[in-house]
Amino acid sequence: MSGAFQYKPRFVDIRVRPPKEGEAEAEADVHALKPGERACDHVGCRAPASTRAPKSREMMSEHYWFCQAHAAEYNRSWDFFAGMSEAQIREEQEKRQTGDRPTWQFKASRFAREAASFSQRAGTGKGYADPLGVVGGKGRRQPEAPVRRLGKLERIALADLDLDEDADVTLIRRRYTELVKRCHPDANGGDRSAESRLQRVIKAYKTLQKAKLV
Repeated sequence: MSGAFQYKPRFVDIRVRPPKEGEAEAEADVHALKPGERACDHVGCRAPASTRAPKSREMMSEHYWFCQAHAAEYNRSWDFFAGMSEAQIREEQEKRQTGDRPTWQFKASRFAREAASFSQRAGTGKGYADPLGVVGGKGRRQPEAPVRRLGKLERIALADLDLDEDADVTLIRRRYTELVKRCHPDANGGDRSAESRLQRVIKAYKTLQKAKLV
């Protein structure tokens, strides 16, 4: 081929701007959270959380925050009516149909002003209505102990540690230490058959730590 028909590229030098200080580290850590993002609540996941899921049917206003993958995994195993009898399921469905709104009887309550007036005229009242016994010091309600509310992940974690849902901090830590010593290869003569159980125990303890139960 003659020199007149040879291909000559128009640009022979493509220059690329070198990265600035700090850009290389930011590109290397693809899992770094951006400002305002929160980490996924699944143990060991570093992806940003974008979807929330209720902890249990008793805690519909409290949520876990998951990434898309772990939210889909959680939703596949979610069953609102799990552990309920047929009567309980029917009652819950009726509540959903009525909006779970309370109803009242049309007759006057025994604590109403008319009832107190009638009791006074009959000679059985004290001249004032004191249904809670505040003046007399009787019938005062004692403050109830706070009820422990657990989500699905926390219940699974306690089950992996062979503990009941009412286990306290001391019992959880003692059981965790006991299971680690029992399942660790260095403590059971090099037996590696319990390694999978050891991983479940460690994951369960981290879940309870994340939920601030230990």
